[in-house]
Amino acid sequence: MTKSHSDKFVSSVQDFAFSQEGSTMILRCLGYGLLVLALFDVVEMFVPPNFMNPAWEFQTIGALVERVPVPLIGLAFVFYGEMNFRKRWEFPVLKVLSWLALVMGVIYILSIPLGVINAARLQRQSSTQINVLSKQQINRAEQVKKQIDLATPEQIDNLLKRQGRSLELEPEKLKQRLLGEVSQAKQKIKSQAKATESSRGLNLLKKAVKWNLGAVVAGILCINIWKGTDWARMN
Repeated sequence: MTKSHSDKFVSSVQDFAFSQEGSTMILRCLGYGLLVLALFDVVEMFVPPNFMNPAWEFQTIGALVERVPVPLIGLAFVFYGEMNFRKRWEFPVLKVLSWLALVMGVIYILSIPLGVINAARLQRQSSTQINVLSKQQINRAEQVKKQIDLATPEQIDNLLKRQGRSLELEPEKLKQRLLGEVSQAKQKIKSQAKATESSRGLNLLKKAVKWNLGAVVAGILCINIWKGTDWARMN
């Protein structure tokens, strides 16, 4: 290889190294920025905290899972290139971030049983609320039925007149029709309660499955990042 060719080769290698350094610095800056933005999200989620509230805990776990791509991408960008082109202040930061990845992984894994428990508690609460509301509506229907049973033909006629209606049927037939409408209303209340409970239960189940599986994936990825950055903890 002639001297001119050797110089050109060295120059091209230097140019490539400089271009790699610039690209690496851009990725790392982007990674640090994404981690800061992820920190803002976490602070917003936990302020104010409402621990022991199953709805808050369930939604918070879901929010952490939904937002996990941002810190994962941020960590990948920050650790890109390992120890090449690093500034002095980055060495302790990398060590902290490596251990933070492990902490994140453990938190996501531990959140799975909590998510299952909270989903079950929310399902019971929802069922209780629906049952209480439907019982209240059925009790009101029962009261209306008793009033109709005890009403005299004159009272029914007066009631219709106050509503601006006329007595189109015989009082006894009208009473039976009204009682039938009350019975239909009770059946409708029960069917609507069952449909609402089923719909809410399905939505809750879908969220629980999605967020718990997401927590598994997030936990594994974070732990793998920790395992793959042992070089950062050695410095």
